[in-house]
Amino acid sequence: MIFKKFFSFLVFILLMCLIFSNISFAVSEPPEISAQAAILIDSSSGEVFYDKASEQRMFPASTTKIMTAILTLENGNLNDVVTVPYSAISSIPAGYSIAALQADEQLTVNQLLQVLMVHSANDAANVLAFYISGSIEEFANLMNQKASELGMANTHFTNPSGMQNENHYTTAHDLAILMKYCMENNTFRHLAGLKSCSIPATNKYQARSFTTTNNLLINNETNVANDSYYEYAIAGKTGFTSEAGNCLVSVSNKDGFELICVVLAARINANGSSSKFSDSKKLFEFGYANYGFKTLIEQGYTASSISIPNATDDTKDLDLVASATISVLMETSKMNDDVPFDIELNSNLFAPISQGQVVGKIVYNIDGEEYSSDLIASHSVIPSNSIVTIAGMVLLVLVLLVLIRLLFPKKKQK
Repeated sequence: MIFKKFFSFLVFILLMCLIFSNISFAVSEPPEISAQAAILIDSSSGEVFYDKASEQRMFPASTTKIMTAILTLENGNLNDVVTVPYSAISSIPAGYSIAALQADEQLTVNQLLQVLMVHSANDAANVLAFYISGSIEEFANLMNQKASELGMANTHFTNPSGMQNENHYTTAHDLAILMKYCMENNTFRHLAGLKSCSIPATNKYQARSFTTTNNLLINNETNVANDSYYEYAIAGKTGFTSEAGNCLVSVSNKDGFELICVVLAARINANGSSSKFSDSKKLFEFGYANYGFKTLIEQGYTASSISIPNATDDTKDLDLVASATISVLMETSKMNDDVPFDIELNSNLFAPISQGQVVGKIVYNIDGEEYSSDLIASHSVIPSNSIVTIAGMVLLVLVLLVLIRLLFPKKKQK
């Protein structure tokens, strides 16, 4: 009796598991974060997964240096040697991060960019501004011009470093736009992902070494204790002023799925670590838990097969092969859903057909958006002999008639 009850209970549990295994759950609730403004986007498409006051104007602090770096890369040369102007380093207030650059010191643009992104050196930012535009004011004009080109509608820069100024502002959304653009530049990707950098002794100063201010990239005991390190983080730029609070623009990549996160005006955690790191980690994990790429069809996959009516028996059955892979970003809860598709064939498909020739396309429709790939012939299709023979005979008759007409023209009646 007891065994029967136990067996019935097991059957009930199994049935419940089967029922609930087919239930699709919607996107989970977004995490609580301390940052006043934040955004999480897909790096490739720009699709927004999380938004908190992302259009609110905020002070960017040293995340400004993202713009300084990309403008230097686009308008300068990494191997150029720059002589530090005194006017570029003399106006930096106490308390701002510097690399102890000296007047008339000579460094390469590459070295200046490294200390700019790794150490967040304000003196390096100013020197690069002078190098590119001749002055901080002219460089700020270039920054604003670039911001306008990128569609950063709520951004205005007054300096290359992020030094506090009431007219120096941006939004989380605008910084995400900027970072998305910058990550398309491979040199920027490298610079933004550096964990450390070194400058050998120069004509004016001893050798210097710096460690990144982006704790998401550093895996050590301190950061493990402070919960700052994130294994999928690949790039970023920090920022802090008392007016801006803790700021971070960061990028993570998990199995090829790349996300950009911006947090502005974050607080300090109880353990003393900056919540800009923990906030960013929470948002990255939210993104990866709820979104991903589904492959609808892979390159080389046979989407369908057709029969060509005027082909030989050996070649008439033709596979239609996808010429490209189609991957679509979607909620993880919908990953197992079937996606309907249509196959559109070219008109008048008759032999001969060459291998690799486009014969149609496969089209998927998801929420009103179309995703398609050309379909190509898996092999060459040869016309059947009977048809070829008939066509040849007709052609031969026509040729003979023309020859007869030429050789034996009709005599004119008198």
